[in-house]
Amino acid sequence: MKQSSRTTTMQDALTIILAGGMGSRLSPLTDNRAKPAVPFGGKYRILDFTLTNCLHSGLRRILVLTQYKSHSLQKHLRDGWSIFNPELGEYITAVPPQMRKGENWYEGTADAIYQNLWLLDRSDADYVVVLSGDHIYRMDYEPMLSQHKKTGADLTIACMEVPLDEASAFGCVGIDDDKRIVAFEEKPEHPPATPHDPTQSLASMGIYIFSMKTLIESLELDADDDLSSHDFGKDIIPKLIDQQGVYAYQFGNEEGRVSQDAYWRDVGTIDSFYQANMDLLEPVPPIDLYQSSWPVRTYEYQYPPARTVSSATGNEGIFINSIIANGVVNSGGSVHHSILSANVQINDGVTIVDSILFDGVCIGENSQLRNCIIDKHVKIPPNTRIGFDPAKDSTRFHISEQGVVVIPESYEFEELES
Repeated sequence: MKQSSRTTTMQDALTIILAGGMGSRLSPLTDNRAKPAVPFGGKYRILDFTLTNCLHSGLRRILVLTQYKSHSLQKHLRDGWSIFNPELGEYITAVPPQMRKGENWYEGTADAIYQNLWLLDRSDADYVVVLSGDHIYRMDYEPMLSQHKKTGADLTIACMEVPLDEASAFGCVGIDDDKRIVAFEEKPEHPPATPHDPTQSLASMGIYIFSMKTLIESLELDADDDLSSHDFGKDIIPKLIDQQGVYAYQFGNEEGRVSQDAYWRDVGTIDSFYQANMDLLEPVPPIDLYQSSWPVRTYEYQYPPARTVSSATGNEGIFINSIIANGVVNSGGSVHHSILSANVQINDGVTIVDSILFDGVCIGENSQLRNCIIDKHVKIPPNTRIGFDPAKDSTRFHISEQGVVVIPESYEFEELES
């Protein structure tokens, strides 16, 4: 069987996905699962987006470095991503901490890879693609690797333009006319503007391509530095820039196979996670999930199709501008501008507005929900109102800075709580 030119181009690359972070700012959604395993968009997990990019880009050797509460993530990898053929040297492998370089768990993004240098040494790859498992975006990595090879770079960093007044939340880079990075600062107080637009700054997306020799040498030097925090943005990248072999790759301008929506979101907080979900409900969503040649892969249970039912009181189940997964049954409820994951049950007289419901949620009769995220397997009692009284809600649930009420997984309501 003849290999595609894309696969041939990418077969000299090893991919490492960092998926071990606690995601504490996304609590309580991360109380029982790693951040990359948090459900998103009614049917996906956050990690699905990075893995899908790898799949369509022709990356076939992938190590997923796990750590924090990884069972849900590893189960999802097993059920939804056991798709490569190891006899062809293809794999997606979860790699938990193994303490091969000491007695500590992963202590930073760079340390996570340093502790697995033996996996780099035993590969025959010339390049290492380092990705985060907790961002929502679509990207073809092949043009970025091609640029890396063409420039002979030690390191290439994917960057995107962000408004100058928002750039202090990112690692920001300064570049010369050849796209060589001449400055890098993590979350600067005064971000540098781009050469062509003083209102924009160039921000790192946490997507790196290293030449193998450079990465191994950098990690070994960093491991011997007692003052290092062992983080790519804080420690590894600034030192490499001094060697003048670091280049920027402009996200959104590539001539790859993915349609250029140039959407990228770090869903690290409840509010950013909520907004990224709500983005999917725009008349024209800013991220294109409907490109037939770039489907986002995931694992789905075999639930029956979603349906609406007329209740005994004559109410019709209705959905307005909402995303509805398989297995959802709406028996006389009204759902507006919301995202419902699989197997959700909506009973008579229920109203749901601007909310996100995970798998297996059941909403009792005549309940009202607004601005909520409800984690898996929660049963809302009849006549419950959530999202209308912040003072009352705050005694039971987490409320985000922007007023989103989060009900944790399998929360049990007391009889008089409603």
